[in-house]
Amino acid sequence: MIFDTHAHYDDDRFDGDRDRLFNEYFPHSGVCGVITCGTDEQSCQKAVDLAEKYPNVYAAVGIYPENTENGVNIEKLRSLSNHEKVKAIGEIGLEYHYEGVPHDIQKREFERQILLANELCLPVIVHNREAHNDTLEILKRTKPRGVIHCFSGSVEVAKEILKLDMYIGLGGAVTFKNARVPVEAARYVPLDRLVLETDAPYMSPVPHRGERCDSVMIKYVAERIAKIKQVSVEEILEMTEKNARKLFNIR
Repeated sequence: MIFDTHAHYDDDRFDGDRDRLFNEYFPHSGVCGVITCGTDEQSCQKAVDLAEKYPNVYAAVGIYPENTENGVNIEKLRSLSNHEKVKAIGEIGLEYHYEGVPHDIQKREFERQILLANELCLPVIVHNREAHNDTLEILKRTKPRGVIHCFSGSVEVAKEILKLDMYIGLGGAVTFKNARVPVEAARYVPLDRLVLETDAPYMSPVPHRGERCDSVMIKYVAERIAKIKQVSVEEILEMTEKNARKLFNIR
């Protein structure tokens, strides 16, 4: 059974067939759970609306680092988090690849959202791109539960994340032709600390590069990780579903 711990089903690329995906295609293709993540106030509300509409969809609400320049409305996030199907604060974190929001603002708003998650006893879904040192420093100081989404760090960074009792999220990148870093992470991270994700509609795995991604494509990620770890695909899917349900407190 496929549990997709990170997607963006509010994206307008799903407007034409969203109902068909959730009501027909996913149930018949083994998708048993999806976390759809907000990145700004509008998409957070949409994530909650989707979770309310579809049985196996859950929401994460948070403000993406590139959307934090004017500060995060913590009270709005707190209000949205009152919904029973909001299971995490995310997608939050640090984005240093692009020259956008100043790093000091990103770090401040990242920490504010982590503190909200801690207050609400919710895990965090962390975006970390080219900001490993600052991300680790903040996580070590604030000690949230959660997952590093689309993990892109070294094995050394993975070791530090695991010491914090957090999870590692892997997706389509592990299937890419020259995917050295995700493959090393997949080999190192123990199965009980691994969750699978798509980042749909982005990051489609091989053999669907360039296409719109959806949760069913996790099967290609599972197949690749199974080969790396020399275990069965069924074991990967079973364990990562169990991990996702534990992390997000979903029965």
